[in-house]
Amino acid sequence: MPNTYGSRTLTEWLTLVLGVVIILVGLFFVIAGADLAMLGGSVYYVICGIPLVAGGVFMLMGRTLGAFLYLGALAYTWVWSLWEVGFSPVDLLPRDFGPTLLGILVALTIPVLRRMETRRTLRGTV
Repeated sequence: MPNTYGSRTLTEWLTLVLGVVIILVGLFFVIAGADLAMLGGSVYYVICGIPLVAGGVFMLMGRTLGAFLYLGALAYTWVWSLWEVGFSPVDLLPRDFGPTLLGILVALTIPVLRRMETRRTLRGTV
């Protein structure tokens, strides 16, 4: 029997914590990115921050859509990075290392989110 804390398992709680982290990162991207865009910089951070916030909220709701929104933003990050600096590993590392690590964690939460969705569906709540 899995360890439970209240009505949730440890993996579900860790998934929710990851959702909060993603929301905070997304809010930082949106707020700081808007400032950067107003100064004439890249709008990447605003564009990427919006799905991060939405993805984190959906993860808190226990929906797999949140994980896929994050993974979509990660794909966008890789495309933007390659467009901006090319295939230079030294230049790609600071742009993609952190988001990719979070992406691995998010990918690992997909089975947990599916289990949470299934449980919610069986209870009849949306």
